[in-house]
Amino acid sequence: MQTAPQAAPRHIAIVMDGNGRWAKQRHLPRLAGHRQGVESLRRCVNACAARGIEVLTVFAFSSENWSRPPDEVSGLMELMGKALLREVPRLVSDGVRLYFVGERASLSAGMREALQSAEAATAANRRMVLNVCFNYGGRWDIAQAAAALAARGEAITEERLARAMAMGHVPDPDLVIRTGGETRISNFLLWQAAYAELYFTDALWPDFDEAALDAAIADYAARERRFGRTSEQVVNVSEPSC
Repeated sequence: MQTAPQAAPRHIAIVMDGNGRWAKQRHLPRLAGHRQGVESLRRCVNACAARGIEVLTVFAFSSENWSRPPDEVSGLMELMGKALLREVPRLVSDGVRLYFVGERASLSAGMREALQSAEAATAANRRMVLNVCFNYGGRWDIAQAAAALAARGEAITEERLARAMAMGHVPDPDLVIRTGGETRISNFLLWQAAYAELYFTDALWPDFDEAALDAAIADYAARERRFGRTSEQVVNVSEPSC
């Protein structure tokens, strides 16, 4: 009895790590690595759309990143603003719907308006969903979902909590990729990644290209996802009935 082939992932999530180290290796300022990381993200979005991936979620700025040097944080905020002006028209023409996932109250009014405008501009797109986790943390997401249910007087169940999550508009990720050689998830999609396949690569994010994406997808396709069942049960469910 052979294991049934794995379908391609519907939802890929990526921790885009290694921008700073990429810059350091080239004796460049860290912000140069982040700029190159934006180029890598554009390339990845195009590649995922071409491969029929329905949802791509990326970890752009965590709630813990505020503790980085002030000049790097301010540079990242400026880079985000410029990237929105440049990339949103491309996303509109490419049919990609953009969501920003994360806590917005601590962002500047200008940044909040920019994020909302970008989401509105792409709201009619249906080819692929791109979630950008910005000022996001997995623990924050679980806490805010529980607080929302409590405020409405609803019982906290797994189903209701999942719907109240900031990522409740998309299915859970099938494949979580982390670049940069680290082997942890760093507070990313703690709830949603409960049954995701994890893939770690030494490639720094600016170097993550189409070939690296295909390698991750191929590795995923070779795995068996059981969700608590046995291998025999998985095969039997996958095989068509006679």
